[in-house]
Amino acid sequence: MSRTILDLIGNTPLVESRVLNTNPNVTLLFKLEGHNPGGSVKDRAALNIIQRGLERGDFDTNTKLIEATSGNTGIALAMIGGTYGLNIELVMPENSTKERVQTMRAYGAKVTLTPADVGIEGARDYAEDKVNNHGYVMFNQFGNADNWKAHYQSTGPEIWEDTDGKVTHFVSSMGTTGTIMGTSTYLKEQNKDIQIVGVQPTDGASIPGIRKWPEEYLPKIFDPKKVDQIFEVSQEEAIDMAKRLAKEEAIFSGMSSGGATVAALRLADTLESGVIVSIICDRGDRYLSSDLFD
Repeated sequence: MSRTILDLIGNTPLVESRVLNTNPNVTLLFKLEGHNPGGSVKDRAALNIIQRGLERGDFDTNTKLIEATSGNTGIALAMIGGTYGLNIELVMPENSTKERVQTMRAYGAKVTLTPADVGIEGARDYAEDKVNNHGYVMFNQFGNADNWKAHYQSTGPEIWEDTDGKVTHFVSSMGTTGTIMGTSTYLKEQNKDIQIVGVQPTDGASIPGIRKWPEEYLPKIFDPKKVDQIFEVSQEEAIDMAKRLAKEEAIFSGMSSGGATVAALRLADTLESGVIVSIICDRGDRYLSSDLFD
């Protein structure tokens, strides 16, 4: 049976920590989202957002589409949107790694870079202005229910099935919060005692893909009742752990995955027993031009 590239999104592997987890009564499993064809967990959300939007008639190949992104969502939208012939402009801070910018352009998207000092919030403001004043339509990953529903339909069921229902804790960095919202919703339906742990940066820390949003930018899809605990991780901890993941576990990932792993290991140290699943949201080759692995 022939398959398309889009059929390869999801069903990513779970691998057990062999070195970093030192609690013999706890199993720590990493879900390797870099195995998606676009290289990150965001392939899932982008696919659902595009397919459902097309079904509803929210946009078509004549629509001027726009989205603000810190990187991975933009790559996923460019990859998938290209296969549907969509006209997409992606907006991101100018200090984003060149690999991300080049990848989006390779997939056919227009990339607009906004000033670094206003961050992703500035990119979001730029996109909002295009929607309000210039006839653009936004995918709106921060407020689009199709984002979290992608994880309700895929990530959550995969984790439940691949752990034979034994998962006790789920750990995820929080950016748009789509991954943690959808996965939490599904896992809590299977077993309300499963603990959902979100990861945020400490004050002043800059970790791509993890945010502590100002109130006015808080993702509309976020429901705090679906998260049982929040761990804060510093920039230094996230960088160090991304390096350790590569060197000690042979898992090559970005800084937000390092942050999630810091939280997962901190959690493992407090448990008498359990099965923790932590999201490794992308691949490290997306960050080689940065100083992450220097």
